[in-house]
Amino acid sequence: MDLPQTLINRKGYSERIKPFMRKSIAKVLTGQRRVGKSFLLFQLMKQVLEEEPNANIIYINFEDFTFSQIQTAEDMHTYITSRLIENQFNYIFIDEIQEIPNFEKVIRSLLLSPWNDIYLTGSNAKMLSGELATYLSGRYIEFKIYSLSYLEFLEFHQLANTEQSLNLYSRYGGLPYLINLPLTDEVVNEYLKSVYSTIVFRDVVGRYNLRNSDFLERLIRFLSENIGSLFSAKNISDYLKSQHTTVSVNQIQNYTQYLSNAFLIHRVERYDLIGKRIFEIGE
Repeated sequence: MDLPQTLINRKGYSERIKPFMRKSIAKVLTGQRRVGKSFLLFQLMKQVLEEEPNANIIYINFEDFTFSQIQTAEDMHTYITSRLIENQFNYIFIDEIQEIPNFEKVIRSLLLSPWNDIYLTGSNAKMLSGELATYLSGRYIEFKIYSLSYLEFLEFHQLANTEQSLNLYSRYGGLPYLINLPLTDEVVNEYLKSVYSTIVFRDVVGRYNLRNSDFLERLIRFLSENIGSLFSAKNISDYLKSQHTTVSVNQIQNYTQYLSNAFLIHRVERYDLIGKRIFEIGE
């Protein structure tokens, strides 16, 4: 396969992953869509090829129509095993693996061979952590991938560390693809809207078959306007009742969990070094 011509090394992640390369343990990269998980796979492939020019690399991207014939775990197993070479490392890279039901059973089988070096990406925290913890206990390690840090933003956009650069980062964020776009409100906002819509409607509404998408979007707006505040599903439910709208506490909690699973929001759990506040309700 042909690697992208432009690959900017995100050293912070590659250095963390490096000690686990060529080990019989699955490396799982999780994170929101468009934060650069696929390019991290390419970065790791490039590193492998620099060290082993004739390395056997098996790559699958479930967002690429080229691999549309792989619909089931059995299809994936057949595709991969037919390309394995005995008694040498097989580098297996699978992008957006959560698209395949029961994928974890295939990974568990492949890990039986010490020659299979496996790298996975996924955009759903619940699906990945739940199934992997059940079937691959002790056989995988998860790396959470985020959008660019400020220092990475400067490197990607070739900017100096100035107040203007900080303002750009604060305004537009750190999605890596922005290096291909003019940093203007009109252009960037259109791109960010498309990413937001993909996450909400594909990773939340579509994946969990939600019917009340209007409430979901209002809940997202509420959460975004109350960043840093304690969240109480009961208070929201009580308020909605006063507005003659019935949404149960459980439904609100579930919707919030779905948004967290899709990495659209992040929970900050309570902590207390000495006392019992960690058991209090509210995050």
